[in-house]
Amino acid sequence: MLRPVIVGIDGSPESLAAAGWAAREAQRRATTLRLVHAWAWSPHPSAAVPSTTSQRQWAHRILREARDHLGSLYPQLQVEEAQIPGPAPAVLLEASSQGALLVLGSRGLNGFTGYLAGSVSLSLTARSATPVALVRAGEQASDAHQLNVEGHSSTDTPYRAVLLGIDLAHPGEEAIAFAFEAAQSRGAAVQVLHGYRPPSIAATGRDAGGAREAAAEHESALDALVQPWRAKYPRTAVTTAALRGRAQSLLLHAASDAGLLVLGRRDRHRSGPFTGPTIHAALHHARCPMVVVPHV
Repeated sequence: MLRPVIVGIDGSPESLAAAGWAAREAQRRATTLRLVHAWAWSPHPSAAVPSTTSQRQWAHRILREARDHLGSLYPQLQVEEAQIPGPAPAVLLEASSQGALLVLGSRGLNGFTGYLAGSVSLSLTARSATPVALVRAGEQASDAHQLNVEGHSSTDTPYRAVLLGIDLAHPGEEAIAFAFEAAQSRGAAVQVLHGYRPPSIAATGRDAGGAREAAAEHESALDALVQPWRAKYPRTAVTTAALRGRAQSLLLHAASDAGLLVLGRRDRHRSGPFTGPTIHAALHHARCPMVVVPHV
């Protein structure tokens, strides 16, 4: 039985946008969508909770409204809901272990909201053994598609490419597989990008010709890494680019026109959250949904 797609719900528009993205992903995977709300009593409840409604009732209402909303948009989708007592990080981390993908919502370019606060999202992204997707506020189904001939968003156009960021030193087959599966399910292309910063000429003794040789070496290594995946997914268009520069900047620029950004996170068994500078930058500035895939 296929594992469900898990999405954290807190009643905010941001989490509803994440739920919509998660619903579409669950449909593509032909699996169940599970809405999870972490509920914990507070002596100082949010101002959004009516004085005539208990916090537990309000939590139930949040899930019911989200389920009804998604049911009206995706009537064929099987939707489950779970209202679980406890702090959000622990609840969502446990829930993610039962799913194929954990989806979280975020407020915009400068942070997160509700119980999906920055530290919570960062912690879950760094700790989850399941891939974690982060979806920006206001994300619509049409945003994943190319603009039409009139320059407008439309779900009638092909999907934008799936952008895969690769570190040749630790590529992570799990992340590569996720990107190719995501592209295949969308009928989209895969763009594989590797950014590198070569040593200075003073350190290596290489001249400009040596720099060109270094570039060719990176390009060759990237092509060799991707070749088996081209063979495995022959109907998926694939482009590769090994570019000199900071990986963070290169990826953020490329992601501005992508439908999905996929990055691998190496599990280094650190104590405490750790994602690395590239993922950290993408968490705050990537303009498309992103998925962080753990790998050894």
